[in-house]
Amino acid sequence: MAVWDVAARPEREQFGYWHEVICRAFVPLTPRRADRAAPGFAARVETRPLQQVVRAHIASQPQATLHGPAEVARTDGAFYFLNLQVTGRCRVRQGRADAVVGPGEFTVVDTTEPYRFDFDAPWRMVSYRLPHELLDGRRLRPRLGRRWDGRGAGGVVSAMIGALWEVDDADPAGAELEHALAAAVTAAAASEAQAPPAELLRVAVLRYVHGRLGDPALSVAAVCRRFAVSPRTLHAAFAGSGDTFAATVRRLRLERAAALLADPADTRTVTEIGASVGFVDPASFSRAFRRAHGCAPTDVRGAARTAQVPRTD
Repeated sequence: MAVWDVAARPEREQFGYWHEVICRAFVPLTPRRADRAAPGFAARVETRPLQQVVRAHIASQPQATLHGPAEVARTDGAFYFLNLQVTGRCRVRQGRADAVVGPGEFTVVDTTEPYRFDFDAPWRMVSYRLPHELLDGRRLRPRLGRRWDGRGAGGVVSAMIGALWEVDDADPAGAELEHALAAAVTAAAASEAQAPPAELLRVAVLRYVHGRLGDPALSVAAVCRRFAVSPRTLHAAFAGSGDTFAATVRRLRLERAAALLADPADTRTVTEIGASVGFVDPASFSRAFRRAHGCAPTDVRGAARTAQVPRTD
């Protein structure tokens, strides 16, 4: 067992230590705090190894946590994380999946691919790290990054997560219990393989939107025509995701803009990059970017170009 109590460090060191803790306890991750002006960052992680599974209880503050391409490249091993939300909410994004997970619900992510967690309030989570070979990846893949509720087969998984937390790491039944958990997750994935129509529509719309972020005419009306649905049906499909359709499009555009601005190989101007993701008005782009990322697009662009300049010392 290992325990890391971030609050025991001086306030000025706490967030940096939190970054170190989550990388040591889990896999390479990059946290971004929601409130940069806050004096400290109280958080705690407790891990308990079993046999192949590593269990963790996490309590922390509002933040975004990224496992991007660079972190994936530094990850030693291939794992799934089975995360049960205890308090607070977590927005989970992996691949095309985008879900909001609340208390009593869980999600599964794959460390061999990028993912992102966003927490908008203090939160607690129980997280189990399972090696790839323990789970049926073929059945699990369609459910990665999605919300699993605590009913039916999902309820069995939630109950097992809680029960396994109390099992001693020296228990001779540890390996059998791990396989029982893996079997429950696989069964739950099979039972939820047929997604409800609203979720299927949302996934299809997101796929369509990703390919058209640069189109200023991308709108509710345009998407409704493309999918032959009413605006009410479209809005209902996004109601469970935590964001409206319009807010989702804006977020995706700004995320793509941030990636392009941070790429020193992209020689376009800030205005051109804004236009490439659907912002025809530079002032509107700048305001929206600042609200989303806490800095101006020119700041990100300048940092990327500075990083590209070779050192002469």
